Amino acid sequence: MIHKKKVLGILLGDPSGIGPELISKIISHNILNKINVIIIGDKHIFKKNLIKFNNKININFINNSEEIEFTNNGKNFLNTTKNKINYPIGKVSKNSGLSVLNSIDMAVKLFNQKKLDGINFAPFNKTSLDLAGMKFKDELHYFKKKFKIKSYVCELNVLNNFWTARVTSHIPLKDVPKKITIKNILKPIKLINNYLKINGLKNPKIAVQALNPHAEFGSEEKTIITPAIKQAKRLKINTYGPLPCDTSFIKAYKNKEFDCLIGMYHDAIQSGLKSFGFDKGVTVQGGLPIPITTPAHGTAFDIVDKNQANVNPTLESLKLLIKLTSYKKNLLNLIKLV
Repeated sequence: MIHKKKVLGILLGDPSGIGPELISKIISHNILNKINVIIIGDKHIFKKNLIKFNNKININFINNSEEIEFTNNGKNFLNTTKNKINYPIGKVSKNSGLSVLNSIDMAVKLFNQKKLDGINFAPFNKTSLDLAGMKFKDELHYFKKKFKIKSYVCELNVLNNFWTARVTSHIPLKDVPKKITIKNILKPIKLINNYLKINGLKNPKIAVQALNPHAEFGSEEKTIITPAIKQAKRLKINTYGPLPCDTSFIKAYKNKEFDCLIGMYHDAIQSGLKSFGFDKGVTVQGGLPIPITTPAHGTAFDIVDKNQANVNPTLESLKLLIKLTSYKKNLLNLIKLV
């Protein structure tokens, strides 16, 4: 990079959700003073929110990457929409999904041009993305396709430097058991172990949740999960479990017995994480060649245009992103080991 400051791409998020409100509020926060910023999205929506929340910060509005400059206050807005579009407030729509996909595509282009050190995005809506034609189960796998990588990726969630991952994610609960294999359990264990090491922990303590109630009403604990934990230990990864889901967050997070927790399915992890810190949770798009973070909440259609959006999760996601950009070279090397 030719600039001494780190350059972050910040995606405006779903224009029908609270993303534009969040970004318009945090863009003048002092957390961004030591970095350069390229906000990506629909400038009409962004300007509307700047006016609404009386934010008079000076931003360089541009239409292509060649116009990026950081000589003023280090903040650019890269417009992805030529014509003014009416997005339904608080509702899913194809246009909103297309706006998000356009911003992702532009961010990937900037990465390929070596103009970004990290990416942060305001919340997306998966239904709107589906309506826009995204043929992937979530944005993580859309990013993976756009970055043209074949290595393992996994959504990681972070709360107060306590990390979590899951073996399965956005699939029906009935499909979870057949995805629980030794190989599939080892992948997030190895990935999160790598992230924790580059985050400063020499020998992270990793706990693994059970699949069944009390870790005993089923066979998966004995035949799959425990063997996976033993195999992780043979790889010199400090792994424990399986822990019953209903007490796992008490032991791992509240009592600080472990540094992270691996779950078998989405809600087993997310329910505990959001109960302990919904206003601080951060999602990391794990396994990608550039650090990418987002607040661990959704588009909050019920409070759009009501000036009620909490900026704390977005600020937490930016803090973690800035930290991760310092380890970008190590990150690229470690994710290849999974």
